[in-house]
Amino acid sequence: MAAQNDTTEKLTNKQRFSALLRVAKVSYKTAPSILYIRIVSAILDSVLPILTTFFAAQTTTELARAYNGEPGAGDAAITYVILTAILGILTTAWSTIQRYITRFAQYKLEAAVTDQLIAQFLVLNYWQYDDKNTSDLLDRSRRFSNFFTQIFDTLGSVVTALISLITSIVALMFVSWWLALLLFIAVIPGLYIQYKLSKARTEHWSKNLDGRRKMYNIEWQLLQIDSIAEIRLYGLVRHLLNLRQKYRDQDEKQQILIERGFIKKELLASVIEAVAEVIALIYVTLQIIAHALPIGQFLFVQQIVSRGLGSMRSVAQSFMSIDEELANLSAYDEFMGLPTQGQGKRKLSESPRSIVVSDVSFSYPQNDAKILQDVSFTINKGDHIAIVGENGAGKSTLIKLLLGFYFPTKGEVRIGDIPTTELNLESWHERVGVLQQSAIEYKHAVARDNVIFGDVSRPFSETRYQAALEKAEAKEFIEKLPKKDQTHIVQWMESDDGTPGVALSGGQQQRLALARNFYRDSPVVILDEPTSAIDALAESRIFKRLFEEKDKTIITVSHRLSTVRRADHIFVLKDGRIVEEGKHADLVKKKSAYYTLFESQL
Repeated sequence: MAAQNDTTEKLTNKQRFSALLRVAKVSYKTAPSILYIRIVSAILDSVLPILTTFFAAQTTTELARAYNGEPGAGDAAITYVILTAILGILTTAWSTIQRYITRFAQYKLEAAVTDQLIAQFLVLNYWQYDDKNTSDLLDRSRRFSNFFTQIFDTLGSVVTALISLITSIVALMFVSWWLALLLFIAVIPGLYIQYKLSKARTEHWSKNLDGRRKMYNIEWQLLQIDSIAEIRLYGLVRHLLNLRQKYRDQDEKQQILIERGFIKKELLASVIEAVAEVIALIYVTLQIIAHALPIGQFLFVQQIVSRGLGSMRSVAQSFMSIDEELANLSAYDEFMGLPTQGQGKRKLSESPRSIVVSDVSFSYPQNDAKILQDVSFTINKGDHIAIVGENGAGKSTLIKLLLGFYFPTKGEVRIGDIPTTELNLESWHERVGVLQQSAIEYKHAVARDNVIFGDVSRPFSETRYQAALEKAEAKEFIEKLPKKDQTHIVQWMESDDGTPGVALSGGQQQRLALARNFYRDSPVVILDEPTSAIDALAESRIFKRLFEEKDKTIITVSHRLSTVRRADHIFVLKDGRIVEEGKHADLVKKKSAYYTLFESQL
């Protein structure tokens, strides 16, 4: 992975321009219509007001001529009024059409960019989920994807304002070339100051990435229902609120201080613009008095200069609002270019006859500490084995290697006769059911769906569903739920008829997860402390049913002797090595590592 070592890297002007082009390119590829609409809209939004101002000025001139009794002036004034009205109708009609088409295109843009980001995240190498640089890239990429349509809208506003500024300068040239030059010079200080302010804000945003992440994490933690009891019990409410305020001040308060440092410069730019506008109006006034210009030119110049200066401010403010997001575009590009989990070409055609771990050693990426050392064993089809050891012995890491989430640093893991480095992992995962201590709750779904999510590749089977509930001893508590298996499993979700969901206990959550695993009915089952919240007697009954299925290969990680002793073969891990193996009765007699581990339960 290309590490992001410098989160404070500044965007060059070339990078900004390149970023804007990429936004336009992504937008065009996703929804071509929105780009065409933006171009047409930018032209119309810039030209129509100037035409309206021109006709208004001509109307004023003709009215003055009509007042002086000049023939035909009244008819000309009425004609200009009608033209002005037609332009107003066209502007209103276009605005209505544009609003609908733009909203539809925005939906397509937002959906496409967000879907691409999530899809990329779900196929990364597993080690990247624990990598800080990847996490930084993800945070900045999510911010960019969330604001993508806003960036595109702002980009459209920038184009509109630039065209308006250019057309204003061109329009003034028809009155006086030096008025056009005056307007051009007057807008330069303001543009430069806003550009510098934008850069300062962007640099601060990048430097404060970690603090912002901590602030958001505290906010999220404070609003989690499951966290409230401990936070209040331990008296952490005020402490966490103060921490949140500290990180917020580092971010938002500092941004305000940055803006305060530019106040004098912004005021100076405003004075320059005001002076330029006064000079232009005085010049036009003198020209009208000298009969060198018609009276309507005063209104024309006043509106054009005002619009030109307003367009400049709009450009500056738009750039300031999106400069941070453009800086995140490079992170988005880098994130979308991260290497993904490689898929081997060799597929499993049937349930593996063996799982072989051969002389495996493993260290996590960017960490030299050996988690596993020279581990070797074989699991044959139908074996029921247990892996035991103290916390930190390497049990969960070994499971990740078996599943192909990581590849060995040394040695190899073979599923059947295929090394995991060559294996198409999807064909392997289709044949595995994994149940961990912290099983997933699909909180958007009802209890029934939380079970059948175990296997969505096949049509729903009522027989398998009921059998899964029976084996997991989940049927009894599900029948007592307000809407039985159509009840949501969190209290803040409700059914279509308004029936609220129910918060499940830890044991109920694990029974539901066990039922999902039984419904999956996979030939290989991996259990990593899946029943820690279930009472020992119920656990014993559940595992008795599970171990009675002799055609399944079962790999269990557990600290409960009642579960471990049922295994055909037990491997004892200590400091990343297998120090003992055998059957329960034989290992107990040795009174060594295994005996010490379960002595209190024995």
